[in-house]
Amino acid sequence: MGNISHLPPEIIDIVRRSLRGEAFSSSGESFEIVRSLPHGHIAAVLGTLRNLELDNIISSRRCRERDLVIAMIAARIVAPASKLATARGLDEDTRLSSLANALGLDRATEDDLYEAMDWVVRRQTRIEKELAARSLSDGAVVLYDLTSVRYTGRNCSLAKLGRQDREGRKRFPQVAFGLLCNAEGCPVGVEVFAGNTSDAKTVGAQVQKVMQEYGIKRMIAVGDRGIVTDAVIRDEFSQVDGLNWVGALRAPAIRKLARDKSIQMSLFDERELAEIASPDYPDERLVVCRNPSLAQERARVREELLKATEAELDEIAAATRRKVRPLRGKDKIGIRVGKILNRHKVGKHFILKIAGRRFSHQRNTNKIAEEAALDGIYVIRTNVPKKVMSADEAVHTYKDLAVVERAFRCLKNLDLKVRPIHHRLEDRVRAHVFLCMLAYYVEWHMRKALLSMTFTEEDPEWAENLRGSVVAPAQRSPIAEFKEQSKRTLDDRPAHSFQTLIQDLGTIALNRIRPRAAQGGGSGEFDMVTTPTPLQRHALDLLGVKLTL
Repeated sequence: MGNISHLPPEIIDIVRRSLRGEAFSSSGESFEIVRSLPHGHIAAVLGTLRNLELDNIISSRRCRERDLVIAMIAARIVAPASKLATARGLDEDTRLSSLANALGLDRATEDDLYEAMDWVVRRQTRIEKELAARSLSDGAVVLYDLTSVRYTGRNCSLAKLGRQDREGRKRFPQVAFGLLCNAEGCPVGVEVFAGNTSDAKTVGAQVQKVMQEYGIKRMIAVGDRGIVTDAVIRDEFSQVDGLNWVGALRAPAIRKLARDKSIQMSLFDERELAEIASPDYPDERLVVCRNPSLAQERARVREELLKATEAELDEIAAATRRKVRPLRGKDKIGIRVGKILNRHKVGKHFILKIAGRRFSHQRNTNKIAEEAALDGIYVIRTNVPKKVMSADEAVHTYKDLAVVERAFRCLKNLDLKVRPIHHRLEDRVRAHVFLCMLAYYVEWHMRKALLSMTFTEEDPEWAENLRGSVVAPAQRSPIAEFKEQSKRTLDDRPAHSFQTLIQDLGTIALNRIRPRAAQGGGSGEFDMVTTPTPLQRHALDLLGVKLTL
């Protein structure tokens, strides 16, 4: 006999029911987990996509094609793979995540995904127009750049041998694509070109796309030296009303300005930036910049290349003097010298003498001094009026092209992996690149929302103020420095990269639970989502998404 009145009510209830003969077992004996699917990262991506209303932009009415397109976009962010691997990840028997559950997809084959790609590429113009309406307005800055990716398949008419692969590989089949972004780097459009298409030949079509298809009446186009060329300005830009542009001069043009005394070191006595005019560039503003840090780096690299070239040329000279099988003949000597000069690219800085039995070389000090005088100097060119854009703003706007390069890194290397391209048909290649761009659109907004949890700079204005000059090297804000050194955020959480944060969210699982008494029939099964950690909950809150399907 004993008094149990001091026990909690729920315990007293169990004792009472036990005395009546009711049997109890542990939860582990009553239930079993029959399947666990990674879910948190899927909820984060799909939730962001829906918050952006990208699903409605793709199609205002839900259909199987739209669901498959959304699945391919989400899969590109969480686990980029071939369409065959993506289809298997959606199949009931080989499911890799809760993506199919969240979209209500019972089964999908590779051919289903191909049909969805054909469906969405026909809608590309309309989708891009909707994205542009959100990100661009009249007078907006539009950033444009072109890149290429290797193509290792066969029989694709877009895969061409370029003069040189933009990734540094010579004579390799490639497919090129150009990306349009707003001033912040948010993508609004993409177009695929044959791999041997030069940068400049793609510009006109992009200007027409923005101003005609997107309905932008006035814009400032920003492109690098290969995009904004003299020919493009003369033949394309000058024919378009409402178009201003920002670009940069190539090295030969800068050397000519120096020879004409338009560029002199006295320009930089007070500032590292000066605006000049030149009769060679009527109706243009030229902003000359000098970066001392860049000048030192170029001088260091040039000296290293000169020394490396000299060492190899000395070996050739020694080979012509050796007693056993000496190197003879202008042709043989010239071939070996040519290989060295092509490798280090500093042949213009040497004076070479090749005789039948002798070879000698020396540095061309005049050429070296001429180049060194322009170390760290670059020239921004623009036709934007001063009242609209100051000289400092013109330089800053040109440097904003770095955000497009960042997009290319995400698309090609870090996250979304445009390559390898597993498609042969032109429209399939275009659809693949378009899906990758849409995935980056979602990722770009996710990265922005999660800035405080990652190593990424979260206060660019503070960092910009620390530079002192738009020409000076970029600085990091104290917040970014703290996160880099401590590997912690300001609220004392572990700092992540975007990739590791997505992986962390992926550990939130969707568990299928079944009562053991219901084995075989499947009745009574239910889903339960893992309780997120405080860090995971914070990430979901920043994204404004929920874990429910």
